[in-house]
Amino acid sequence: MSTLPTKQDILDWISDNPTLTAKRDIAKAFGIKGAARIDLKRILKELEAEGHLEKRKKTYRDPDRLPPVSVLQVRAPDSNGDLFARPLEWHGEGVEPVVLLVLKASDPALAEGDRILARLQAVQEEDHNYEARLIRRIGLSPRRVVGIFRQSAEGGRILPIDKGSDKEWIVGPDAAGGAQDGELVEAEQAGPKGRMGLPRARIVERLGDPTAPRAVSLIAIHQHGIPDSFPQDVLAEADSKKPAGLSGREDLRELPLVTIDPSDARDHDDAVFAAADDDPKNAGGHVLWVAIADVAHYVTPGSALDREARKRGNSSYFPDRVVPMLPDRLSGDLCSLHEGVPRACIAVRMQIDAEGNKIGQRFVRGLMRSPASLTYQEVQAAMDGDPSDRCAEMMQEVIRPLYAAYAALRSARERRQPLDLDLPERKIVLSDEGKVTSVDFADRLDAHKLIEEFMVLANVAAAETLIQKKTPLLFRVHEEPPEDKMEALRETAGAAGLTLAKGQVLQTRHLNKLLHAASGTDEAELINLATLRSMTQAYYAPKNFGHFGLALRDYAHFTSPIRRYADLIVHRALITAHGWGKDGLTPEEIERLEDTGNHISDTERRSMMAERDTTDRYLAAFLSDRIGAEFAGSVSGIAKFGLFVKLDETGADGLVPISTLGNEYFDFDRENGTLMGSQSGRIISIGMRARVKLTEAAPVTGGIAFELLELNGEAFESRGGGRGRGGFRRGSGRSKGGPSPKRKVVKAKAKDTKTKRKVTRQRRQK
Repeated sequence: MSTLPTKQDILDWISDNPTLTAKRDIAKAFGIKGAARIDLKRILKELEAEGHLEKRKKTYRDPDRLPPVSVLQVRAPDSNGDLFARPLEWHGEGVEPVVLLVLKASDPALAEGDRILARLQAVQEEDHNYEARLIRRIGLSPRRVVGIFRQSAEGGRILPIDKGSDKEWIVGPDAAGGAQDGELVEAEQAGPKGRMGLPRARIVERLGDPTAPRAVSLIAIHQHGIPDSFPQDVLAEADSKKPAGLSGREDLRELPLVTIDPSDARDHDDAVFAAADDDPKNAGGHVLWVAIADVAHYVTPGSALDREARKRGNSSYFPDRVVPMLPDRLSGDLCSLHEGVPRACIAVRMQIDAEGNKIGQRFVRGLMRSPASLTYQEVQAAMDGDPSDRCAEMMQEVIRPLYAAYAALRSARERRQPLDLDLPERKIVLSDEGKVTSVDFADRLDAHKLIEEFMVLANVAAAETLIQKKTPLLFRVHEEPPEDKMEALRETAGAAGLTLAKGQVLQTRHLNKLLHAASGTDEAELINLATLRSMTQAYYAPKNFGHFGLALRDYAHFTSPIRRYADLIVHRALITAHGWGKDGLTPEEIERLEDTGNHISDTERRSMMAERDTTDRYLAAFLSDRIGAEFAGSVSGIAKFGLFVKLDETGADGLVPISTLGNEYFDFDRENGTLMGSQSGRIISIGMRARVKLTEAAPVTGGIAFELLELNGEAFESRGGGRGRGGFRRGSGRSKGGPSPKRKVVKAKAKDTKTKRKVTRQRRQK
């Protein structure tokens, strides 16, 4: 090129060729040689002075553009499920560009806060300016912690709220985020983790007063990372939905499908009806209808609602609140089968014979109108001879036929023999202010069992239909327990004078025989707990491995799509299998069924842990003003650091530290799960009756500690406060007398460090 390029020519070249921006590259592109290079250098200097270009090392680039290879920090997934990142090096004066991550299937999973090196390509899209492809991950997301902030002149510290955690976090004066002393905060790790000293943290959110009654569930929600607010686009999409009409649906509005739920239920996603079968070939049989809210009509694949529902996986339930999977416009309105209101549903009509065996089934997509929203207590009272006015009107047509069908299903259940555990469910009762007023054990009425049996049968029908129609789905899988856990259960049963047979293919009826033998004895709770602990965890998967606990070959969750994403997947599969519309299971969903199953199994476990932690904290709060009181209970667990006692009155679990157990050492037998006194030979095992004194109840952590007073009716000499001789023998974790093990370990480490420094100095001197 004989003439020099204009400034605009150079800027356009750099924009179009972000990887060729060295002066040599620019000169080559425009054919500039010899003395003309001096003029090019002058033009580049002018562009730099005018702010159009920025020189980085030997290359020039537009300061309002990102370099082709950049370090990015990953943001949280948006409501569409897309991952975006922010550039860590942005020098432009305009708005920070938005970078979309385009990941390959082989790329590692990325989390919010991860730092990555990525190759960028400029694009002109409505919601992002660049697309990035991963080169490598260079830093993991910072660890998060929820705790109590304690202010100091140097900034402050965060005291963790996890049980058993004593590690504090240092907060610098510029990282407190305005938090006040004593506030509950959420923080993330600041800077790399050091080898020595306490980790540093930056406060990212202030959560308020930790002693406020309703802060208990809030702690668990943040601690376990449960999303508790909906993005605006999700709410807007939910608000735009309109009630479904009759078009393309079977009219079920004259069928008296009633909902039966707890008295405080806000959503009603299942309705039932039963009648004697008029088919002469099925004398004594019944027709059962189960109708489920048609959530798939409103939450369509790939929508903002769908992505948010999949992200959450399920609703999470706490004593004072529910964190729903779907916005209230759907969960409490359009998808709730309210009394007297037409509602879209997917229903199954099932035939059972007089013995309760299912002999036929047919699914329909319909429109129903429930004549009544009933409660468990109301329905049970009606069957017990005390019907309310509205139940009295429905006794012959609705309620008695339901119980007649349930009697047949119960007969089939007894033959099938699903696992029959007897573990009462605790219910935390709160005042209007959110304080615990009592801890009750929920009643198990026949009305509860009736609905459970109807739902189980509908779930079986869904799985069988989809298998028959060769449509992919997510099964609810519960595999049989491993042999090592069964052997441990046999040993526990043997210690209690009971037997679990060996050398046979394990079936639930074998476990039920053991449970029934223990029923009514002092060992009943022990055997129930030990049986529960021997079970594997249920999960969701596209492959069918059966449901051991229910003794069923084919099982899928179909009956709760308002609160479980797995059920929504099954609804879509039924829509696809029957050709009911375009809102069924898509090829993309089918391709990632395994990933979806893994994800929602994880979110289910996350919710279970959060709900358990919340219950523990509420129980600790309930007991906190009863320090020094005595309680009856039983040994529910054994560990090398002590034993756990479950209280009869509340079901609360607390620790009896091993350091408080008498004037002898106790050896921990991991194989048998026992503690044995070194001098007396006294053995402490799970299931023993105990009387304890409450010594500690910490509402913020949920920690509860006891002093053991009696064991199996015999007085037990304890050393309160952990200052006695109780503990392990040498070689088992504790030594006799002297400093605490923790202090000794700290001293030993300090001594080792001092010795290493001395040796290093001597070597340097040599």
